[in-house]
Amino acid sequence: MTRTIGVLALARPTFDVDFARSRTELAFRRLDATGERIVGPRELLFDADAASKALQSLPLADLDRLIILQVTFTDASMTTKIATEVAAPLAIWALPEPRIGGRLRLNAYCGLNLAAHALRLVDAEFSYLYADPSSETCAHDLAALLAGERRRAPVKATKPSVDACDRAIAERVVERLSTMRIARIGEHPDGFHTCAYNADALRCLTGIEVDRLDLDDLFARAERVLDDDVARTRSLAACEMVGLDDLDQDELDKSLRLKNALDDLHTQGGYDAFAIRCWPETFTEYGGAVCGPVAMMGERRVPCACEADVFGALTGLVLQELAGAPAFQVDLVDVDRLDGTSVVWHCGQAPISMADPQSEPRATVHTNRRKPLLYEFALKPGRVTFARFSQSEGRIRLMIAGGEMLRRPKAFTGTSGVVAYDAPVDRLEATIMGAGLEHHSSLVYGDYRSQLRAIAERLSIEVIEIA
Repeated sequence: MTRTIGVLALARPTFDVDFARSRTELAFRRLDATGERIVGPRELLFDADAASKALQSLPLADLDRLIILQVTFTDASMTTKIATEVAAPLAIWALPEPRIGGRLRLNAYCGLNLAAHALRLVDAEFSYLYADPSSETCAHDLAALLAGERRRAPVKATKPSVDACDRAIAERVVERLSTMRIARIGEHPDGFHTCAYNADALRCLTGIEVDRLDLDDLFARAERVLDDDVARTRSLAACEMVGLDDLDQDELDKSLRLKNALDDLHTQGGYDAFAIRCWPETFTEYGGAVCGPVAMMGERRVPCACEADVFGALTGLVLQELAGAPAFQVDLVDVDRLDGTSVVWHCGQAPISMADPQSEPRATVHTNRRKPLLYEFALKPGRVTFARFSQSEGRIRLMIAGGEMLRRPKAFTGTSGVVAYDAPVDRLEATIMGAGLEHHSSLVYGDYRSQLRAIAERLSIEVIEIA
């Protein structure tokens, strides 16, 4: 019997629209080849209004399955709306892109990750697929998706077993946390359920106090920075990378001022970390990126989490306490089953000490917003530890993973690295999607998994270990 499959293709216009359309056409051809009845508009839906109208146009009562075609990164607001309003089983098909060293043109995997987290918060079930519609294996994988065989599977958290030495380290770190302060500057973006947090829960867990500051106050503070101070910050950046002279100098000046403003807050406010609403206002209202300043602050052991992610800032603090070295907040943006590797990335904010010595760090602009300052380099090879204080499925747990950062060509612009996680790619993905983990994790160089287990025990929280 022919099934009726509804399809909604979600995208954002800040990504590579021409490329997104070409991949969408391939995906619909692959769907048509299944012989099922495919319904829904064959166009990219760029905003909530367009997606809502498209949803209302579907024969909802007749659907056997609804597929969200995750063409580019999007927030999870429309996905959760669909999950609560549509009775048909929900599936998400995210479209990969090649690792060719240029901009992240789609970033669809991160959108899938964000959606999985939001769906698990509302206890919604879903199936998922990350597959190139032009690949030889796509037909088989897509058939399995349509048959409901790729459903996310529950993930069991564990209570860690630790030794006395690690317990002593954990006690030191937890005691240190209780003295720390985080400044959240601005609100997290709409649809970013991954970056929401409960201040009382955080205080009970760690003793950390969070001050809420306005983004406009950061901008005003930046405008008051003295020209001589900006010049010194520029000199520091010039020692770390090439290409500053190639950027728009007025926009570069505004970006560097954000670094000085964060320095002032760090010193005067006594803040140990920041969680910053980094977009769109830093670009659209202020006129300069905070990514490069975040890289500089991270190198100084003041972790700054994107998208006002307070639990991301907390994770960075813990990792740098363990490692005695900077931490870096990343998105997982690609997995490759053929060679068993993944790509971790962020716009351009990795601490400079993480640069591969065989690469030349370069000053650049944000690939979507076209404003400086961002750092661009491939991450150096070596053993790495990933962690995340997670609020997935409505409870606080600690995600732990290990891997090996490989010496590979730069996968995408910004700061990125190709990593072979200890867990096979399928298990990595099944854990992330099954537990609905956040799209942000943090990494440090070295192996600190046993100490992280001890910290989880000390805080009386369970562990989700990807191994």
